[in-house]
Amino acid sequence: MRAVDIAAVWSTEIAGLRSPKRGKVRDVYDLGDQLLIVATDRLSAYDHVLRPAIPQKGKILTQLANFWFERTSHLVPNHLVATETADFPAEVAAHHALLEGRTILARKAEVIPFECVARGYLAGSAYREYRAAGTVCGSALPPGLVRASRLAEPIFTPATKAETGHDENVDFGHLAGALGEDLAGRLRDLTLELYADASRHAESCGLLLADTKFEFGWVEDELVLIDEVLTPDSSRYWDAAAWQPGTEPVSFDKQFVRDWLDRSGWDHESEPPQLPVEVVVGTRDRYAEAFRRLTGGEPRF
Repeated sequence: MRAVDIAAVWSTEIAGLRSPKRGKVRDVYDLGDQLLIVATDRLSAYDHVLRPAIPQKGKILTQLANFWFERTSHLVPNHLVATETADFPAEVAAHHALLEGRTILARKAEVIPFECVARGYLAGSAYREYRAAGTVCGSALPPGLVRASRLAEPIFTPATKAETGHDENVDFGHLAGALGEDLAGRLRDLTLELYADASRHAESCGLLLADTKFEFGWVEDELVLIDEVLTPDSSRYWDAAAWQPGTEPVSFDKQFVRDWLDRSGWDHESEPPQLPVEVVVGTRDRYAEAFRRLTGGEPRF
């Protein structure tokens, strides 16, 4: 069955709960000391929410993030409380058909307002900065690198976390000035440790993890991993067999959509064009293939 033949979940309203806070792709319900986080099928790129939605995308991303939360729990605790609707509060569990597979119950955390980005390859905004100045987040890189070059060592490139508009890359000094040297160093080391662990697993599955972002928060005095982790929405996954520095890699992430938007002539500021059927289907297929390779199984639809 093609993705366009399946109804997509654009937004949610759960009877008995206050209307959620709607992010670009998730609806978040405040349950007091816990959050109910629903991954819709909305897709964003270049800080715009695109139409139409990608059917079942929310289920693929939630289940893949849950796989990674479990796999990285030996490195850092996370915010997960429950992933199955049967374990949700009764007033929520009644909405099983809507929520199953795309929803988590999470501990409420005090969010650290920075994205912790790890890069092992030169791509995206890092590649654009390198071409212009020979640096990434203000730090010099060796000359002669090309698009998709593997870096000698993975690098930590934090960014501000914007509610709306563009996130902004910052250097480590900015992060340390805002959070203190100790916490900034802890976030850097943990980000690179998580990236290294995930990269090894991805490569064993035929994928290269070019870069990814992590978000952290405090639950009482415990530093925990929050939001989503290592999904095609927050990471660049490339086909290892097809990787060739100097060319645009075969990807299993949002780059497929970004490339189409770039070719469409859209100015990245006005209302974005509607995604054609082939982009909707192609996006869903790429996300599902990343899930299969990384987990060895199929997402539950």
